[in-house]
Amino acid sequence: MEREPIPAYSTFVLLAGLGSFTRTGDQLGISASAVSQQIRRLEAQVGTRLFNRTSRQIALTEAGQQLLAEVTPALDMLDLALQRVRAQQQGPSGLLRINTSRLAAGLLIEPRIDEFLARYPDLKLELFTDDTFADIVREGFDAGIRLGPYLANDMVSVPLDDGQPVGVVASPAYLKRMGTPQTPRDLVDHDCIRYRFAGSKRLESWHFQIDGQTTEVDVSGRLIFSDDRYITRAACKGYGLVQRFLRSIPGELERGELVPVLQRYAPPPVTFHLYFAARQHMPPKLRAFIDFLREPLIGAP
Repeated sequence: MEREPIPAYSTFVLLAGLGSFTRTGDQLGISASAVSQQIRRLEAQVGTRLFNRTSRQIALTEAGQQLLAEVTPALDMLDLALQRVRAQQQGPSGLLRINTSRLAAGLLIEPRIDEFLARYPDLKLELFTDDTFADIVREGFDAGIRLGPYLANDMVSVPLDDGQPVGVVASPAYLKRMGTPQTPRDLVDHDCIRYRFAGSKRLESWHFQIDGQTTEVDVSGRLIFSDDRYITRAACKGYGLVQRFLRSIPGELERGELVPVLQRYAPPPVTFHLYFAARQHMPPKLRAFIDFLREPLIGAP
């Protein structure tokens, strides 16, 4: 089967976002009829309609929604690859401003910051730790790092790790006093130390793998914090159970201050993503930072 040129898929993604043949044509520097012709050829190539069209509006069909979900990440990664090739002769320099959660800073960046600065001596790095979802464009950041893919319009999301394992832990003293839960349902009889998100103000949910499905389990307790450090300290002092990212507490686990429970019910790992504004040319400093953070995931060059 003859492949449709890649620009046709880029046109499709742009049209899906703008919802207008005219505005899409204006951005691409072509006529609305030329945009329509590209979409008709693409529909003929995939064998189904991608848009429902009326005289006033267009909307993605179910097939169009599926294609958009599959094509968008592929185009983002292709764009990154092309920009890496074009920027091979450009050395990264200047100030790189990154907005990151405290957890991501501690797990992904702080352990390797010496290596990064040594590799790129002309780069200055500013890490702004913030556990809310900041508007990185309005606040002048080059990129942000959060858990899960960032799906805002005009943003590109890139995974940075192979997933952070999550587990429930408690101090030996707490388990001796209150007993060890055998299933997530047993948590109703336990003190669970909760985390409240600083931005949304909502409490973090506890999830478990039960009968092959990820399930949210209601928990309660006497302590709520908005800082991971205080949650860990409270757990070590025996105030209750916590559900945390296990790589964030290696010392406590190694020293036996905290021990895992409910391991057979552990939820799937959660991946950190770096997100940034989609732009025609990525600055070499940001490209270098992304490649550096992804080295443990894809293998060092």
